[in-house]
Amino acid sequence: MNVPIKIAHTLSPLLLQARFPLSGVPRFGFVRIPGQSRRLGSKMAWSLDKCDSKLDVVREATEAHAPEAIEALKSGKVIAVPTDTLYGFACDACSAEAVNRIYEIKGRKHTSPLAICVGDVSDIERFAVTNHLPCGLLDSLLPGPVTVILRRGESSILEKSLNPGLDSIGVRVPDCNFIRVIASGSGSALALTSANLSSLPSSICIKDFENLWEHCAYVYDGGVLPSGRAGSTIVDLTKLGCYKILRPGSAEAETVAILERHSLSEEKS
Repeated sequence: MNVPIKIAHTLSPLLLQARFPLSGVPRFGFVRIPGQSRRLGSKMAWSLDKCDSKLDVVREATEAHAPEAIEALKSGKVIAVPTDTLYGFACDACSAEAVNRIYEIKGRKHTSPLAICVGDVSDIERFAVTNHLPCGLLDSLLPGPVTVILRRGESSILEKSLNPGLDSIGVRVPDCNFIRVIASGSGSALALTSANLSSLPSSICIKDFENLWEHCAYVYDGGVLPSGRAGSTIVDLTKLGCYKILRPGSAEAETVAILERHSLSEEKS
């Protein structure tokens, strides 16, 4: 029987801080925690037109559902999550099987690299080389709608099977509480890519990729994301003293201003 469902849930910031005391975690719509946040997400709400078996995988992107998301990631499953830009497919970046599953879901060639997402800026050095960057640069860029391209280096704990043949990796720390909490709780980095079939428009609400829900362990709904479909700004920071914008994304002007304030020069093609 089809039954209309409308659920709106507002989470108390005090409750989230009590259960997930993650230092510096920013707000995302339903919560505001002092510290690094610079963006205001949309109000946490979701609604679906009809009830069918696909709803079994849909959850609200609230702290109450973070433990099951973390368990799914640790079990090598793929989940769909909101970020501060687009909805994405996420899995354990150190699980070759889960990473392959993302490629299958998207119909994407394995030659197209995946980015990773970590819970906090301080986690980045576990997966990529950061010691050539000006002090405070990453903390100025992140959390936020920016993907930084860095060299992996020999000390990276990433599996070699992730983006084989590439010595660089795109890294995100979204200004989105839910994905940062589950990334930190997983104890690993998350492989992250937009939740859509390759070549099709990116998703700003879960209805945009409804045809792919069945391939996910869970789909976490954070409402309609306000940033549009431009995605994150991608900047290459692999070279000392230089930057190169690879995709303008949703925050190019702000990103360039921060880079130049830290005395980086644009790399000429």
